[in-house]
Amino acid sequence: MSADFTITKGLNLPMLGAPGTNVRSLSAKGTVSVFPSEFQKLKFKCLVEEGAKVTRGGKLARRKDLEGFFVCSPVSGTVKAVNLGERRSLKEIVIEPDGSDAAESFQSFTVDGVLRAKSENVLAVLLESGLWGLIHQRPFDRIANPADKPKSIFVNGMATAPFRPDAHVLADGKADAVQVALNALTLFTDGPVHLCLSAEAKGKKDALTEAANVQVNYFSGPHPAGNTSTHIHTLDPVIPGDTVWTLRVSDLILMGELLLSGAFPTRKRIVIAGEGLKEEARGYVDVDLGMSLADVLADTQAEGEQRIIRGDTLSGEAVNPAETGIFLYDQGFVALPEDKERHLMGWYAPALDQYSAHKVAPSHWLKDKLFSFGTNLRGGHRAMVLTGIYDPYVTLDIMVDPLVRACLAGETEDAIAMGILEAEPEDFALCTFVCPSKTDFGKIISDTLDLIEQEGI
Repeated sequence: MSADFTITKGLNLPMLGAPGTNVRSLSAKGTVSVFPSEFQKLKFKCLVEEGAKVTRGGKLARRKDLEGFFVCSPVSGTVKAVNLGERRSLKEIVIEPDGSDAAESFQSFTVDGVLRAKSENVLAVLLESGLWGLIHQRPFDRIANPADKPKSIFVNGMATAPFRPDAHVLADGKADAVQVALNALTLFTDGPVHLCLSAEAKGKKDALTEAANVQVNYFSGPHPAGNTSTHIHTLDPVIPGDTVWTLRVSDLILMGELLLSGAFPTRKRIVIAGEGLKEEARGYVDVDLGMSLADVLADTQAEGEQRIIRGDTLSGEAVNPAETGIFLYDQGFVALPEDKERHLMGWYAPALDQYSAHKVAPSHWLKDKLFSFGTNLRGGHRAMVLTGIYDPYVTLDIMVDPLVRACLAGETEDAIAMGILEAEPEDFALCTFVCPSKTDFGKIISDTLDLIEQEGI
């Protein structure tokens, strides 16, 4: 069963630096790191000390507020360091691999057998391995509460943000892992499991388009047609009191590999792209979980200073490759040239190589041209003027200007009435991009959602 939807709002950015479809393989050269800190807003208690021996799938930390939820090691080896973050939170556990195959065993399932399994048995495996942390719930985009029963589950198998991985490339050769994970998800809800794909994939024969026991939906249109919020709003909107679970195909694959083999997964496929990388380096990379990002990007960066972004170009986070590694949740990284120059005449210059979403530059009419996007804001922060220019870039039925005013004023009841519970910060990334006042819409939305969660709906 499938359905088709066309999204008309949004904007595709014509950026240089798109990845190819080539796939290469890299392995960790030294230590690997596990980052409990990637599970935002959760507190963990460390279960190991420096010098302790651990096995693949062995427990490194436990969640303080949820019994049975652990963070596990992707390799066997020796704990070299336990690093703390702000307020002594557990940030990173560094492990020196020993090269052995020693591994903890989890209960395994067959593709069809998982449909007959008890949900509590599947839940126990996902919690004990820590892969339950890949499932999020709306509103507030927090790790799913296993005590809740969602009205539906959404699996995102498409991406329209710049340089996000093609889910079909990620799932290549992983048909059984995809299907066993989808089958497992059906145990946790009485409603549908929605698998949302790009309309361009329709007609393909692969693990995603031929998935069983799910509702397959095809979306077409510009970014943010690929955002999970767009899919939820179109198919099963969230209102106060509702719970919806979400995850991505990259998460699905890790869960499926665990459920099939009964062993903690050690590798994943990510994408690296952007104008800041050499052209031959842009593409897909099979990497070890926890390996240093510096090793992944070694000898790949173009000349000059580059900004490395975890996630997508519009809503990702700038990181230092030497200080981080491959998270469970990572899908890829983007490198953009650091642009710190002051440009003569700024937007007044009649440049053909300077992109604008507005009709302020001749380049606006060059529809097939790709542009260089650096990190320069090309302007300073100014007071936000209510103009109504943002609504064409948000696919939800939300009037952006009034919502942002309510958020800035702390009027949470008005924000809820205007639909903020359906939204996430990434849904307003294009608003930030096109804003002449350089307003960070994502932070405004994020802060307000945090406030609503604290106060209660």
